[in-house]
Amino acid sequence: MHEHKQTLDTVVEEVAAALKKIDLSSLKDQIQKLTAETQDPDFWNDQERAQLVSKQLSDVQKEVEEWEKMKNDCDELVGLFPSIDIEADPETAAEFKTMVEDLEKGWRKLEVKTFLSGRYDKYDAIVSIHAGTGGKDAMDFADMLLRMYLRYAENQEFSVEVVEKSPGEEVGLKSVTVFVRGMHAYGYLKGERGVHRLVRLSPFNSKNSRETSFAFVDVLPDLPETEVEEIDKGDLRIDTFRSSGAGGQSVNKTSSAVRITHIPTNIVVTCQDERSQLQNKERAMKILVAKLHDLKEQQQVDEIAKIRGEKQEIAWGNQIRSYVLQPYTMVKDHRTGYEENNPDKVFDGELDGFIEAELKKL
Repeated sequence: MHEHKQTLDTVVEEVAAALKKIDLSSLKDQIQKLTAETQDPDFWNDQERAQLVSKQLSDVQKEVEEWEKMKNDCDELVGLFPSIDIEADPETAAEFKTMVEDLEKGWRKLEVKTFLSGRYDKYDAIVSIHAGTGGKDAMDFADMLLRMYLRYAENQEFSVEVVEKSPGEEVGLKSVTVFVRGMHAYGYLKGERGVHRLVRLSPFNSKNSRETSFAFVDVLPDLPETEVEEIDKGDLRIDTFRSSGAGGQSVNKTSSAVRITHIPTNIVVTCQDERSQLQNKERAMKILVAKLHDLKEQQQVDEIAKIRGEKQEIAWGNQIRSYVLQPYTMVKDHRTGYEENNPDKVFDGELDGFIEAELKKL
């Protein structure tokens, strides 16, 4: 019981410190302002603005509810402790211990949000996966990673929208791009950016030999219009073509797919998942804007590195994480050292340990 009292005291102290930084009163003021805006009779005249405000309101309300529940749970257990007598009522004492353990687990999960203070952390994420070296194994690995992130998004109650998917010739995916929408989606997923490596017995060769394959994951923030600079339309080449599909009745007979090329940088973005050419163009522009913004920030980082005399090698083999299925089973992040010995659990979307370790390192 003494050990659980210590755990409770630690959680209560950490929650109190976090609440001082978060300032719930300012979040509640924000809710009032956003609520007042939604009640304006002309609110839905601007659909895009209305959807953005509605999402902001929902996100802030959820955040306040989570912190208030945590504080109330702490207060309840602190109030219960003086009445717990392990000898007179061992059943209640056991229940109290379970409640403290659940409180600590809940706090550790909520604590991660205190590390999401980056400029873009609150935004939705644009996640792209590209098969690399490894042939069929790499394309299958890209498909495995897509499923992993879809399951993670489901666990976090994020929504996912596929905007581009290029299937492999026989198996898996050459590339795929999805929008992940939810509070702090980019903040949680930004650390997934980099080269991922898979080692396993290949199901695609007759010898069933051990093979190594690679995939690249790119993660960008879905920036609102207020955060981006105007793109010169003269710098863009926009091509339309028929979307690839399953064939038969599902084939798209109109040129709804859109490819946008930013001529100065040669960045190319393709969207074809929607049947509407306009929708595909809007999504392609969003991705292009994010890529150009990221390129600009990376150039600034590179300039600083040159001034400091730093030298960074960017190579395909510089993986951030390895998924080893043979001769042993382990998933290890090479930046933080965090590892799990159950790859099936990781591929099923249980990424909290990896994401938490990366956020705490930053």
